Amino acid sequence: MQVEKFYDKVYDWVLRNGPSMILAVIVLIIGLWLIRVVRRAIVRSMERRNFDPSLQPFIQSLIIISMQIILLLIVMQIVNVQLTILTTIIGALSVAAGLALSGTLQNFASGVLILILKPFKAGDTIIAQGQEGTVTSIQIFYTVVTTFENKTVIFPNSKLSNEIIINVSRQGKRRMDIELKFNYSVDSKQVKVIAEQSAKSSKNILNNPAPGIGVSVLEPDGYRLMVNVWVNAHGFTDAKLSFQEKLIDDLKAAGIKLGI
Repeated sequence: MQVEKFYDKVYDWVLRNGPSMILAVIVLIIGLWLIRVVRRAIVRSMERRNFDPSLQPFIQSLIIISMQIILLLIVMQIVNVQLTILTTIIGALSVAAGLALSGTLQNFASGVLILILKPFKAGDTIIAQGQEGTVTSIQIFYTVVTTFENKTVIFPNSKLSNEIIINVSRQGKRRMDIELKFNYSVDSKQVKVIAEQSAKSSKNILNNPAPGIGVSVLEPDGYRLMVNVWVNAHGFTDAKLSFQEKLIDDLKAAGIKLGI
C-alpha cells in the first residue's frame, strides 16, 4: 500500500508539474542557444568596429552573464520556485560582499573607467606614484607597468584613476632639457653654436620643433645654458644618454671646459 501511495504521489506530481518542467527545459535549451548566438554576434560586431581588445572580454562577459542570470530567473519562475527567500539571501550576501570587497570593487570600477576613458593604453609610457615605465597590461582590477630598470610594478586601478598620471608618450614627442654651467670667460654664443651643431648631427634629435638654446640663469661665479631639444617619446632615456655624451665630446673638441 505504501508503495502504491508513493507511486500515486509521484504520478500526481508529474501530472501537476510535468508540463511546467518540460516548458522550463525547452526554454532553457532555447535560451542557451540564443545566448551562444548573441555571443558570436557581439564578437563579430566588436571586431568590425575595432573595439578596444582590452575591453572586449569584460563587455562580453558582462552581457553574457547578465543574460544567463535572466534566463535562470525565467526558468525558476516557470517551475514555480519561490524567489522571495532566494532574493532575501542574495540581497544579504550582496551587502556582505560589498562591505568585504569595497576596495576590490573600487578597483573594478576604476578599471572600467580606465578602459573606457583611455587616459593611457598598453604601450604608453607613464609616470604614476613616483614610478616611470611602459604600460604592458591593463586588467580590470590592476595595471601592470614595466619600468626602465625592468621592474614589474602592479598598480591597483583605484590609485591610477584617483591620482595624477603623466602620460609622457601620448603626444609622440618629448622635450629633453639639459642644463650646462660655464665660467663667464666662456663665450655663450660659441657654446650655443656648438650645441646647435651637436643637435643637428645627432640622429636621435628631431628637427621639428627646432632646438631651443639660451642662457637660463646668471650666477655670481658663472652662467647656466639651457639646451631644449625634442626626441621621440619612446627611447627617451637612450636618446638623452647619447646626446649628452655627444655634447660633452663636441665641447671638449672645441676646447671648452664645463663647470667653473
